[in-house]
Amino acid sequence: MPERLRGRLPDPTRNRLAGVPLRTRLVVASIVLLAVVCLVVGGVSLLLLRSYLLEQRDEQLAGAEQRAAAAYSHELEDRDDDEDIDENAVPDFLDAPGQAVGTLSARIVDGQVLQAGLLDPDGVPRRIGGAAAAALLAVPTDGEPYTLDIERVGDYRLIAEERPDDVVLVTGLPLDELDGIVGRLARVVGIVALAGLILTGVASAVLVRLSLRPLRRVAGTAVRVSRLRLDRGEVAVAERVPAGDTDPRTEVGQVGAALNRMIEHVAAALGARQASETQLRQFLADASHELRTPLAAIRGYAELAGRSTEPVPPDVAHALRRVSSQTERMTSLVEDMLLLARIDAGRPLAREPVDLSQLVVDAVSDAHAAGPDHRWTLALPGDAVTVVGDAARLGQVLANLLANARVHTPSGTTVRAELGKGSGEVMMAVLDDGPGIPAELLPRVFGRFARGDSSRSRAAGSTGLGLAIAHAVVVAHGGTISVDSVPGCTAFVVRLPADS
Repeated sequence: MPERLRGRLPDPTRNRLAGVPLRTRLVVASIVLLAVVCLVVGGVSLLLLRSYLLEQRDEQLAGAEQRAAAAYSHELEDRDDDEDIDENAVPDFLDAPGQAVGTLSARIVDGQVLQAGLLDPDGVPRRIGGAAAAALLAVPTDGEPYTLDIERVGDYRLIAEERPDDVVLVTGLPLDELDGIVGRLARVVGIVALAGLILTGVASAVLVRLSLRPLRRVAGTAVRVSRLRLDRGEVAVAERVPAGDTDPRTEVGQVGAALNRMIEHVAAALGARQASETQLRQFLADASHELRTPLAAIRGYAELAGRSTEPVPPDVAHALRRVSSQTERMTSLVEDMLLLARIDAGRPLAREPVDLSQLVVDAVSDAHAAGPDHRWTLALPGDAVTVVGDAARLGQVLANLLANARVHTPSGTTVRAELGKGSGEVMMAVLDDGPGIPAELLPRVFGRFARGDSSRSRAAGSTGLGLAIAHAVVVAHGGTISVDSVPGCTAFVVRLPADS
């Protein structure tokens, strides 16, 4: 794999470790570090002990070799030159005074082991032959000690030295006692290290848990703040990290203090936002309320002038009709703005049982009267569907959705209103087979004064607040509203909590 590509691919090991809690990683790290330390200290200790014991064994081997050499010298003095060596016997110098149990001696002549034996645990010389004796030929004759694993005999420390008569004498001492001491110490070190690792793991888990308790409190504060609804309305962020967890001398204290400062900044920003929204909503409510009277007067005067018995020039009559039409539109806009301002201000809605089945039937009937050039269909369940809410506002939601489909689709479009009940919720949907909503408009279709393009041509004027009002009313009822649109199918779906 090229190096430039390898660096871009995700590391699966890193992804797995990222999900491991910090306390677990700290405990595992401490145990691994202690295990490495125990392994190094134990290994070095065993090596040093074995080296020390081997030096002692080499000193003992040197003494055994000297005693064997002295005994061999006496043997040469006592033996006739023409006397043959018994190859089936053990060397005479094996049983030299002072030799320890397990001592090995061998006589090598002309590259052949003529005699080899050792002292068994009872101190009785025992002959060595075959492959075990032949293995002694591998020991260098430089007078230095070597370790050799002799078949069916064991590990031995051996010295081979050539005598003036061209005879090589081999002397050895067993290493089983040395290996036993090192093995017992290794087991003791292993048991002690394992016990230490277990105790360290338990102690580390307790200490890490206690040390991370302030961090968990800080994280708990952050979680509680993250669950607050900060997108609308008056928000009071009362959560703070306790003073004991904001000590700047510690890392956790620095995080806690920084979190408190961030919460204070967020609270200040939310307060400023809330004040600005309250002022704006109050302005819209006051302005809308104040505009209702002059608009009603203008509309009344226009209607009064239109009823005059005096002849009116055609252009004046046309102007009066336009004044009356635009006054009606502006009155609708003012009413919509006043309704949104009241909903944003959190004005409580009515809470009473609402028969949605009858509401849908009435809304579709009104829409059919307003748009006879469209095809209107209904799909209702067999049983009545009810919710708890404001009947007038929910009726306005349906009216706005149906009016949106009527206004923004061409004549002949089929508009279908559906009503259903699921698990714990009620679903209302308005579907049409018109040209659809542009994809770039879908994310902001419920925004205020959102406008589409020519793909949903407007046969009549609108305020641009119908869908915004529908969204606000549905949210105020604890529900959701969504839209999905492609050419030939546009669906607005409202979901409300079912009447339990």
